[in-house]
Amino acid sequence: MTRRLVLLSLASLLWTPGLSVLCAQDAGTAPEKWKSLAFTTSALTPAELAGRDALPVPGVAPRAGVASPTRSPWINANGWRFLRAHGGGKYAYDVPAGRAALATAEAFAYGADAVIKIVPGDQPAVGAMLTFLKQLPEVSDLAAPDAAVADLAVVDDGTPITGEVMNLLSRRNLLFAPVKAPSTRYKINITVGSKEYPQAEAADPSGFALKVRRQLTDEQRTLRIYGSEVVIGHLTSKGGRARLHLLNYGGRDIEGLRVRVRGSFKEDATFVAGTGRAKLDDLTITDGATEFSLPRMGAYAVVDLSAR
Repeated sequence: MTRRLVLLSLASLLWTPGLSVLCAQDAGTAPEKWKSLAFTTSALTPAELAGRDALPVPGVAPRAGVASPTRSPWINANGWRFLRAHGGGKYAYDVPAGRAALATAEAFAYGADAVIKIVPGDQPAVGAMLTFLKQLPEVSDLAAPDAAVADLAVVDDGTPITGEVMNLLSRRNLLFAPVKAPSTRYKINITVGSKEYPQAEAADPSGFALKVRRQLTDEQRTLRIYGSEVVIGHLTSKGGRARLHLLNYGGRDIEGLRVRVRGSFKEDATFVAGTGRAKLDDLTITDGATEFSLPRMGAYAVVDLSAR
């Protein structure tokens, strides 16, 4: 699938297949700091910008009146929105300083058609992220919407409460597929408002997600991430290969992140934004699952795996 990523700043508009950079004031000239990325110029109309769905700023969000250090961080992440749209939809970010690189990685990871409005000071960070993304091996089959791995289904009635359930499942790394009707492909089909999943329970999305986790069981989860509540994974798989996108919403580097993927895999390649090629630590296969650690990651990492 061809990804379209647009970034809005204050200088010019740049385009390359799959990724683009929009800078509003001077659409004819690429700033020096972008030239090394070898973009060509293109255009995006104000009407196209206005017709896009606005997205929350990705990252950890402060919560008024919540000061307890023991509470789980509140994460704004948009992956569930992209999944809900089944690869469709057009989106727009308007991000403050320091958030543009994460927004760029998030949109790329889910193959979203996104416009990202950035401040000029974020150009170096975004340029570094774009350079990193261009260096990733092309795996178009693993980028297709039908390659997304899911352990359960959520019957999407289009309501905000069902959307919030998807949000919480995503933040708990409980991989789901939005469906229009219950599917025999999945052992668990969540229909908000049904006898098994009443709206009263869904009104507490955190408790609802815990209920679903217990139904699924941790042993049957395809993806588990240990030691961090701010990393969200997006896993795609097809033809014996898998790509795991890891997005760190916490704003700080994480050391020794431990990951478990159900199935027996070997490492093909690992890439960490800000570092480049990396190597997984302590890769082991136990009880039908592959576990490994990332020595260090910042905002984004990609792990390519293949079946043994």
